[in-house]
Amino acid sequence: MTHEPRLIAGVDEAGRGPLAGPVAAAAVILDPTRPIPGIDDSKRLTAARRERLESAIREGALAYAVAWASVEEIDRLNILNATFLAMRRAVESLSVRPARVLVDGNRCPDWEIESQAIVGGDGTVASIGAASILAKVARDRLLVQLDQDFPGYGFAVHKGYPTRVHLEALRRLGPCPHHRRSFGPVRALLVDG
Repeated sequence: MTHEPRLIAGVDEAGRGPLAGPVAAAAVILDPTRPIPGIDDSKRLTAARRERLESAIREGALAYAVAWASVEEIDRLNILNATFLAMRRAVESLSVRPARVLVDGNRCPDWEIESQAIVGGDGTVASIGAASILAKVARDRLLVQLDQDFPGYGFAVHKGYPTRVHLEALRRLGPCPHHRRSFGPVRALLVDG
């Protein structure tokens, strides 16, 4: 993991692929003098490890923010533009303005701040890895809550991703208000149903 010497924010998202729930984005400015061991791409960590690292990141970061784009925004803007909206909201919510932003992926949002897209950055740049952890933990928590409000879909288990269990529940129960109407499997049910 590389640690940047000046105020650089790492940005990543969670929840681009699911059929339900908002997309989350996080921005994190780590303290280069206080590295947090164990940060990695959130997808390579267990849920328990992500939870522990989330606490360490919140305690040790110079600044962090988590922001969202709603299901309605995803359906209206498309998932890429909604993701960029969530990323902009996260960076704008930081208590300190970074000199530069490093974004996981191959494209950056259209914004005024100097930025660089890094493919696989969540596994190679500590601040992006930290952002991936905060975004994933926040979104997973929200989906566990949605599971209580909309039982039967299995949100707490699959977090809205198009698993066999989720697709079967979707066919059986129909879409709930948190399903993304613009996503193929949901749209198909609305057209056919």
